[in-house]
Amino acid sequence: MDLSQVVALLTAGDYTISREIIQRGFGVLFLIAFASAFNQFPALLGERGLTPAPRFIALTSARQAPTIFRWKRFAYSDRRLRLVCVIGMVLAASAIIGLPQAGPAWVPIPVFLAMWALYFSIVSIGQRFYGFGWESLLLEAGFLSGFLGSHEVAPTLPMILLLRWFVIRVEFGAGMIKMRGDDSWRDLTAMDYHHQTQPMPNPLSRRAHLMPGWWHKSETLGSHIVQLAAPWLLFLPQPIASFAAVAIILTQLALVISGNYAWLNWATILLACSGISDTFFRWIVGGPFPGWGWNSVTAAIANHTSTEAADFVAVPDPVATLPVWWLIIVLVFVAWQAWLNVPALRNLFSPNQLMNASFNRLGLGNAYGAFGSMTETRNEIIIEGWDGESWREYQFKGKPGNVHRRGPIVAPYHLRLDWLMWFAALGDYRQTWFSELLRAISSGDPQIRSLMGTDPFDGAAPELIRVRVFTYRYATRAERAAAKAAGEPKPWWVRSDPHILIRPIDLRKV
Repeated sequence: MDLSQVVALLTAGDYTISREIIQRGFGVLFLIAFASAFNQFPALLGERGLTPAPRFIALTSARQAPTIFRWKRFAYSDRRLRLVCVIGMVLAASAIIGLPQAGPAWVPIPVFLAMWALYFSIVSIGQRFYGFGWESLLLEAGFLSGFLGSHEVAPTLPMILLLRWFVIRVEFGAGMIKMRGDDSWRDLTAMDYHHQTQPMPNPLSRRAHLMPGWWHKSETLGSHIVQLAAPWLLFLPQPIASFAAVAIILTQLALVISGNYAWLNWATILLACSGISDTFFRWIVGGPFPGWGWNSVTAAIANHTSTEAADFVAVPDPVATLPVWWLIIVLVFVAWQAWLNVPALRNLFSPNQLMNASFNRLGLGNAYGAFGSMTETRNEIIIEGWDGESWREYQFKGKPGNVHRRGPIVAPYHLRLDWLMWFAALGDYRQTWFSELLRAISSGDPQIRSLMGTDPFDGAAPELIRVRVFTYRYATRAERAAAKAAGEPKPWWVRSDPHILIRPIDLRKV
């Protein structure tokens, strides 16, 4: 086999549309992530935040929390944090509109690596507020995306296969965490609880929860089949790989429809697109592409000519090639990534499988997974202030509180404070961030108020503050109908069993 045959073997010319979706899609997610940090980081972790980043930086080493904010000339300030976010958003916007992709083959690499480095600097000092699996998922995916190259070169098979292995770590890892978790996943009852107890339900979560038992068993079984089997099918020939990718995408879209998981589902969908070939896209839109590339999609939709389902023949690209120098760069990079992924491979098949774990300082080759155990009862923490005559509840933008308010659609944006309130009800209220939150609310802190919902005190400080815990469940159809018949507002939630978590206290004097 000569060099030209090796190059041809390692060329993935039938994956240019997937490359466009992945690079532009992760550009969108980086844009959202930087916007989230711009809006929320100062209040949560800024100079006067709940757990200030400057203090955290001073108490940790560069090895423990690597960040550009350790540089003496760029020491942390809220202003510099927002500057980093603006730079990150500009870089993300350039990837979304395709500027780096229009340049030489190597140009996407520094753009995506710059986004990775800037966001990594934020996540490293984000403490509890950035302790979510989708942070490392976005970072790792962003690190890899630049090596897909620009339009000047064809995609490489090693990079496409590396991204498919990424899907296995995410999906198969999550599936194995569930099978090794509590009994509800194994006896197919997990989804009887999930829609009601998930961290931040959306408008369709209640309807999903009220579906019959056989539906929930089918959901659980379907989740196992897709997560444990479909990722491995990505390594089979086309069109099997494309159908497997579609199965993964559909299950992720079901989660998008029924919950708010920041960009977790969207990042998984983008990675799964690495399994879909251009010819499969051509078949879906119903017409052959005149060539491959992003413009081919719009051309195919415009022409909408017919094709047979079995016609999976790659359309060669008349322009883009795969230079040997570029192939060498990619092969070295993929070999390095393969070495970094060895601990993650071992973890997948370990009886003591770790969830959302990192095995190196760069946060590459991570372990992923979620919901290894299922919460069966929903408890909600309700913070109340005393105005001298009555107790008034503080509301949050996303988490359940007012029983007549349905959950909003938030994702892929991430309401970090609301998510941690879910964890607080599971025990996180003992952590520093929660006591500081109560102190900030007691003082009428405007930064914290901006992250919360309707303020019952209009910015003023309450005389006293207390914290209660309620058990929440969805209102049944009969309960809503009875409320309507009685001329009362129809409840979305029913809450019961209140008990005091923190007794009334004036934190202004503490």
